[in-house]
Amino acid sequence: MRKILTVLAALASLSLTNCGYNAIQSEDERIKANWSEVVNQYQRRTDLVPNLVNSVKGFAQQEKDVLLGVTNARAKVGSIQATPEVLNDPAAFQKFQAAQGELSSALSRLLVVTENYPQLKSDALFKDLMSQLEGTENRITVARNRYIKAVQDYNVTIRSFPSNLTAMMFGYKEKPNFTVENEKEISTAPKVDFNPAPAPSK
Repeated sequence: MRKILTVLAALASLSLTNCGYNAIQSEDERIKANWSEVVNQYQRRTDLVPNLVNSVKGFAQQEKDVLLGVTNARAKVGSIQATPEVLNDPAAFQKFQAAQGELSSALSRLLVVTENYPQLKSDALFKDLMSQLEGTENRITVARNRYIKAVQDYNVTIRSFPSNLTAMMFGYKEKPNFTVENEKEISTAPKVDFNPAPAPSK
């Protein structure tokens, strides 16, 4: 009896492997891990915003609308729970994308404004914050690209035969991914040129 159970267990294991079940599990876990890294890097950026806003405020209090825009965008990002469940809810994922895109746009507007304040641009604290922000934006790009690739692999697997039958049987569905429009909007890290433009030659 024990031998029969062992054989049946082996056959079941072989069947799950051949039908793509194990591959789906592995790729699903990879997506979750990559998503966690995306969220972590976005959180790093969010954490920098208050100090950045306060730094700019010290030199450019009159830019209230721009500063308020960044603060409000940060608050919207903070109101979204970016749990792994978001990956199974296209509407929630889209909401997450939109909030991050709004924060990216608000930060870009803020950095454009800072060009008008040479003293701010030469401030040591501001320079340090900008260095951290740019580094974080680069990490976001790397993490997001890894997530995109993981989702692409997973979605191909659950659409391919015979793993698509397994996916239907166990209720696995395609994961949402970053849209082309959103990717274009948030893939460019905010940049500030601390080198003044050369004076025109006479």
